[in-house]
Amino acid sequence: MQYIQLGKRGPRVSRIGFGAWAIGGANWGKTDDETSLKALHQAVDCGVNFFDTADVYGWGHSEELIARLIRERGKDNIIVATKAGNDFYNATPEDDHGYGPIRQTYSKEYILFAAEQSLKRLGVEALDILQLHSPDTDKLEMEEPWEALAQLKREGKILHAGWSVQSFKETEQAHFLDRHHDLIDVIQVRYNLLEREAEKELFPKAQKYGIGVIVRIPLLFGFLTGKFTPETRFSDDDHRRMNLSPEKMREYFNRLEKVKPLFDSFPNQSMAQVSLRFCISHPATHTVIPGAKTPQQVQENCAAGDLGPIPPEWIPSLD
Repeated sequence: MQYIQLGKRGPRVSRIGFGAWAIGGANWGKTDDETSLKALHQAVDCGVNFFDTADVYGWGHSEELIARLIRERGKDNIIVATKAGNDFYNATPEDDHGYGPIRQTYSKEYILFAAEQSLKRLGVEALDILQLHSPDTDKLEMEEPWEALAQLKREGKILHAGWSVQSFKETEQAHFLDRHHDLIDVIQVRYNLLEREAEKELFPKAQKYGIGVIVRIPLLFGFLTGKFTPETRFSDDDHRRMNLSPEKMREYFNRLEKVKPLFDSFPNQSMAQVSLRFCISHPATHTVIPGAKTPQQVQENCAAGDLGPIPPEWIPSLD
């Protein structure tokens, strides 16, 4: 596994991290806690030290599983990034197949409250990274969420402040880095072989200010593993039923043809491994957080961390 400092102020992290949304037990179909824990332990065994979660993943359950990992493996080699801003405290996992009446809430009071709940669930004295969880642009215009992060930093309850940029708003929201770069240590961004909007403005600004970049959705919800066909359909309790609708699948398969030569260049590597290597090839990016529900998926993902970035000249354009 290769390691890198997460921006000029962030911790030293593995190039391949662990995205812990799926193991929360909601929105990704059926999960099994014991299998999820084996996947978490496999990640540590493979050299992963960076685990990304959120309070809303499984209504706190993802954080609880990571807390168990910390108890069993120790905190020294485990860095946890969590998120706040999606108020699920009046929701139940049974509501609407697990989606629930979640509300974006970015008042200072709520962010402080949510951070305290994450501290309790994770069983730690300080959160390594707390990220605003993909707020709408109007929420970012408010001073309160930024004030909450600043206060939590001053009080030592978070070590680093982060912000998860809303999907498909990478250019629209990039200017908030100009405004808050002294506070924000890391950002999390939707970025993969078929979705490269972040390259336009967000990545240059992150490089300018030395802000760490976490890449999410690197395998496009599993599409870039090569296991789906245009006929693939998802169960009602799987969020991909919406994010990978038949219409979107057709669009993504058309884009996939443009980057097929890259996969052909690495015949001994899986589509997932090449896709993950792409995500850490841009000079602005630092770590990538593919989701995994089984130890086997973790092992395949981590192999990309051994292989490292792909030379830029090998990467096809989408134009």
